[in-house]
Amino acid sequence: MSAPIRLLHFSDLHIGMENYGRLDASTGTSTRVRDFLDRLDEIVDYALEHRADLVVFTGDAFKTRDPDPTQQREFARRIKRLAQTTPTLLLVGNHDLPGTVQKASSLDIYRVLDVPNVIVGHSPGSQVVNTASGPVFLAWIPYPMRNRLLVEEEHRLKTLEELDQALRSILIEFLRAFREEAQARPMPRVLAGHFSIGEARLGSERLVLIGRDVTVPRSEVADPAWDYVAMGHIHQHQNLTAGVPGLPPVVYSGSLERIDFGEEKEPKGFAWVDLERGRATYEFIPVKARPFVTIRADLADDLEPTQSLLDQLKSRGPQLEGAVVRLLVRLKAEQVATFDDRQVLRALDGCAHVAIQKEILRPDRARLGSASPEALTPLQLLEQYFQSKGVAAERLASLLALAHPYLEGAHDPWGEQN
Repeated sequence: MSAPIRLLHFSDLHIGMENYGRLDASTGTSTRVRDFLDRLDEIVDYALEHRADLVVFTGDAFKTRDPDPTQQREFARRIKRLAQTTPTLLLVGNHDLPGTVQKASSLDIYRVLDVPNVIVGHSPGSQVVNTASGPVFLAWIPYPMRNRLLVEEEHRLKTLEELDQALRSILIEFLRAFREEAQARPMPRVLAGHFSIGEARLGSERLVLIGRDVTVPRSEVADPAWDYVAMGHIHQHQNLTAGVPGLPPVVYSGSLERIDFGEEKEPKGFAWVDLERGRATYEFIPVKARPFVTIRADLADDLEPTQSLLDQLKSRGPQLEGAVVRLLVRLKAEQVATFDDRQVLRALDGCAHVAIQKEILRPDRARLGSASPEALTPLQLLEQYFQSKGVAAERLASLLALAHPYLEGAHDPWGEQN
């Protein structure tokens, strides 16, 4: 019996994301761009160290469809190193596609140069890939763009719903045709795609989607004709057929780096697959994605809010080192002037990025009691105001005694003019 084919599946790299970063003078790029390249280095190192037979990248190499030359160069260096020993599929995602049919995608250069061992999935296709451990039937569907697939129908169809349905029908036709082709191949079979499956859980990728999304039912991809279905486009790692006997793993490997705090709790990594005809198992391998940490601090009742927060940060210790940190701080209005942002930022000097977001508690009408302001005397209004500010009872009595003759008319500075 032959050994299983070792397949590495990763997706949604998004090189070019610069949020929460700063300029790195040594490289001339954002520190966050460096993060994403470091994750790709982890992928390449793992594939080479564990002698992967096939690498499947399921789309979105860059953040934008027009990446700058430095980003393209750095991506190419790593793909060249990988492809020197391992057949590699580069599937075109929605972020890789140009706005018009006539323009090239950000991955087309590999196809034009016919880079050895690199397959560019720029349009739906399939082929038998000969690996070191045996042949694999590989089919792929890149992100479905209307202006590429609805050449004739787009002029006939009027509503967005009609366009969506037409595009979904074309996708399903491709999936069924590839499934029939796979059934005739006596070898391990892999389907790769960059689109949404209706049953998948969505996350922060909603914020970075380019174009209107069309989904297909899980039943169209979860078929025994396939041994493994490698998906991209959705950033949250998930297996849509987990626990369902008789169906292949349908896996979104997820993105490799966090793009915002919506992904704070999500593990980031890739899928390492043992592939045979009729059976596939996979392991999710985490990568060293930069941690995102949210700290909530309600300081409204603290006499020394800055020191209170510094004590909380100290207790967190090394877990904040190198992290992107968001501080959600609650303060009373009178505390704002004495709260020292600079001390807090100095305490978090080892973090990659720090954002302080303040919620300021201000007295509102509800704190004036059940009566409306119009029904209260000036002295009563002043008393309610001091109470809302937390003035101590003894001092409150003194202040009201001083104010009484002015507010009740016993001493009217304007009396001589009335």
